[in-house]
Amino acid sequence: MLTSTLLAAATTPLQWSPTVGVIMILANVIAIAFGKSTIKYPNAEPALPSSNFFGGFGLPALLATTAFGHILGVGTILGLHNLGRI
Repeated sequence: MLTSTLLAAATTPLQWSPTVGVIMILANVIAIAFGKSTIKYPNAEPALPSSNFFGGFGLPALLATTAFGHILGVGTILGLHNLGRI
């Protein structure tokens, strides 16, 4: 019963496009900027090699901000696809 309900609610598949890529990049940039201003210890160990290329982030902060960026990006992409904008 649940499977048939889920299948009935399925939408058309979303194809990758440059628009989808740009939305994901922007979501990650926004998440990194948000993390840069809110993370209490952004340079926690273990450190990244050449941390100046990563905004002074340590590995935990980099993983946290990019994971948050992907969550924002997926939500934005799926929401816009559901509205028919992309």
